[in-house]
Amino acid sequence: MNKFKKSGILKNRSLNIVSRFFLSSFIVISFFYIMPIFINFTAKNFNNKEFANNSKNILNNTLNKDKLSEDDLATEYDERDLLYDILEENNSEINLVRYTTSEIDSLFKEVNYNLDDVRNTKLVKPIDIGLLPNEIKNIESTKKRKAMFIKIVLPLIVKENTRIRIDRNRLFTILNKNSNTEIEKKWLDKKYKQYGVRKNDLSSLKVRMDEIPVSLAIAQAAKETGWGTSRFALKGNALFGQWTWSGEGLKPQNADEGKDHKVMKFHSLQLSVRAYLRNLNTHSTYKNFRKARTDLRNQNKPLDSIVLSKHLDKYAETGSQYIEVLQKIIEQNKLKDFDEARLLPSSKDLESLI
Repeated sequence: MNKFKKSGILKNRSLNIVSRFFLSSFIVISFFYIMPIFINFTAKNFNNKEFANNSKNILNNTLNKDKLSEDDLATEYDERDLLYDILEENNSEINLVRYTTSEIDSLFKEVNYNLDDVRNTKLVKPIDIGLLPNEIKNIESTKKRKAMFIKIVLPLIVKENTRIRIDRNRLFTILNKNSNTEIEKKWLDKKYKQYGVRKNDLSSLKVRMDEIPVSLAIAQAAKETGWGTSRFALKGNALFGQWTWSGEGLKPQNADEGKDHKVMKFHSLQLSVRAYLRNLNTHSTYKNFRKARTDLRNQNKPLDSIVLSKHLDKYAETGSQYIEVLQKIIEQNKLKDFDEARLLPSSKDLESLI
């Protein structure tokens, strides 16, 4: 009787050992089978150090005209968000010197800066005039007044276009990568904010982050300021008559009742140019302008100011008449000669290379 009991106990122990062995083996095998699936799932659905940007699909979507426009994908940002960097610099406590026309003219002669050379060489002296001279309106010769105005604003416009060109080249580098570094992600976050597009919407950012033809910018500045003689230009450094509802500005003297907008004031002419480019590159009013510019890019054509000006009828209340005036200014003053102009390196740039 005891022998049977002992043999039964031994048999049960053997069965328990075998069952535990198989159970342990099953758990171990299941662990190594399930873990890769789990790791893959978490990698796709939770935080990761890098994000894939699927650059080929983005480029294809951007170049395909039948796709949604960048404004269908963009988001409306507040003026303070779009111009935050400009508004910060607007609060600068540095007092800029307002030179006289004779002082500026002497400076131009000293560095041998003249428009004929720029037309021929396509090279612009890196001269940064922060404020327009009050005496510009007293220059009796229209030709001389226009030349003075162009020589002041030309380097500023080329400088801002250069900034955008550098940013655009960096964006293209990112588009051609499968993943981004932390530094690149921070840079992109900054640009999404500046250009008013949703995070990770690289396609819309590519459309908006682009240059404005120099000839078009000069023509608009000339039209809006009367070649630098307007109150807004002399008192507020406002070269493009940009409105504001939140920033510091000058109230139009003949404003209609109920309209509480102001013309935005800027600390310097440079900031006015930067805000102008940001305005054309972000505001929904100018989405057709940006679409036309993208079409020219896709056809490997230069950015033609006459073609693009046709999409600025909403910039002024005069509509189509405003376009005609811009085109006349461009053609009569041969402003397209400056479209390929590039800024010569400043002394600081040269020092950094030594």
